Amino acid sequence: MDMYDKINELYDKRRAVELGGGDDRIEKQHEKGKLTARERIDLLVDEGTFVELNPYMEHRSVDFGMEKGSAPGEGVVTGYGKVNGRLIFLFAQDFTVYGGALGEMHAKKIASAMDLAVKNKAPFVGLNDSGGARIQEGVLSLDGYGHVFYRNSIYSGVIPQISVILGPCAGGAVYSPAITDFVFMVEKTSQMFITGPKVIETVTGEQISSEELGGASVHGAISGNAHFSCPTEQDALSQVRDLLGYLPQHNEELPPKTKVEYAGDDFLYNLPDIVPFDPARPYDVRKVLEMVVDDQSFMEVQKSFAKNAVIGFARIGGRSVGLVANQPKVMAGGLDINSSDKISRFIRMCDCYNVPLITFEDVTGFFPGVKQEHGGIIRHGAKILYAYSEATVPKITVITRKAYGGAYVALNSKAIGADLVFAWPNAEIAVMGPHGAANIIFAKEIRESSNPEETRQNKIEEYREKFANPYVAAANGMVDDVIDPRETRQKLLQSLEMLEKKTEERPKKKHGNIPL
Repeated sequence: MDMYDKINELYDKRRAVELGGGDDRIEKQHEKGKLTARERIDLLVDEGTFVELNPYMEHRSVDFGMEKGSAPGEGVVTGYGKVNGRLIFLFAQDFTVYGGALGEMHAKKIASAMDLAVKNKAPFVGLNDSGGARIQEGVLSLDGYGHVFYRNSIYSGVIPQISVILGPCAGGAVYSPAITDFVFMVEKTSQMFITGPKVIETVTGEQISSEELGGASVHGAISGNAHFSCPTEQDALSQVRDLLGYLPQHNEELPPKTKVEYAGDDFLYNLPDIVPFDPARPYDVRKVLEMVVDDQSFMEVQKSFAKNAVIGFARIGGRSVGLVANQPKVMAGGLDINSSDKISRFIRMCDCYNVPLITFEDVTGFFPGVKQEHGGIIRHGAKILYAYSEATVPKITVITRKAYGGAYVALNSKAIGADLVFAWPNAEIAVMGPHGAANIIFAKEIRESSNPEETRQNKIEEYREKFANPYVAAANGMVDDVIDPRETRQKLLQSLEMLEKKTEERPKKKHGNIPL
């Protein structure tokens, strides 16, 4: 045997690893409408840039027949590559090998790639397609999960972490994605749940399908566990590439700037026509956002969850920004438990990765009701206050119409640390709306009047004139400027440029205690 024989042996071994569970299992994967681990990697990274790590790692288990079977690549492909020329690290679970089940060495491969990602300050993407813990390895597989969870937690806020669910994700396996910054799911072929339908039926008697229990539509719209729901794997992986373009490589650098592709005039002639002057009339805030940001740059996050709030990434003048907005066409844009969670988590994520925050405010208040109060709206609403106060990135607010009560304070008011607050001339900034305020303040006068309804209307207008306008807040320094709505984009461009090198320190501490 000579060197060339050894080289040929190397290539034979590599081919066996690359084949995973073999042609039959690859065919079964395709029949389910799913791609293989390596096909997914090819879609995610730039062509020809993927470098595999630890391809020959093997399990050490000899129980329950494990000594007889082989597990090429240990059921997971790990390595690094480039997305739009920027380094990322990744893993892709291989369902054709033991159903992608996680064992001791499978976890070791993932943990090793995560450690390298942090040492090299690059994002980490997990492509999840797994039957869960490898039962044959017993507690070693659970310990393996622990090593992954620990790294997800400790590296949170250091490098962006993205999870893509491309098949079943059950039991302890769901906790790794839950800790990461973003979760993508594919409709019809991916599910997440702690206990599957069979266990639920046995324990509680409830009957439900896997898709109804933990499919993409459920986690996208009801639980809020998924940030993006995509029709196909190809679409999901393409969106991951887009998302990475809004984020820095790590927490010590700014997001990348792009060439500005803005076809329109920065003076937004039609913007006043989108927002009705009548504060009770609804409109779609997305139309405002899309006019203000660079063309085709708005990428909405958690689109189907808590629709009374709109969050997402965009670019203004080529700079990456995080947008938070009330949605007046749903629940009058009021804040409830779910929207509070949605907004506060997004704020903290933007703050982790140095993405400036722009808030478009049109809010009647926190949503009233026994269900909300008993569900803990105080605690959940306080998360928004906490998140904005804690954030040190550039923070800008635009009050487009209503800003009432505690919700005005919570949504990045000057008092909790906004760098700049702009208001449109029609903005109403007050403890409550003019109708409610007039009914309380002037109750006696209205009651004793010869024409109560006329008196009520007069008092409503008197209150609106005296308190519910932007100039009172501007006179007291709570609003930096009252602007023509058509100037909104110009003002944001100027503000982002001015705040680009903003630095702000917080008192030294281990960490705060956010009201979870």
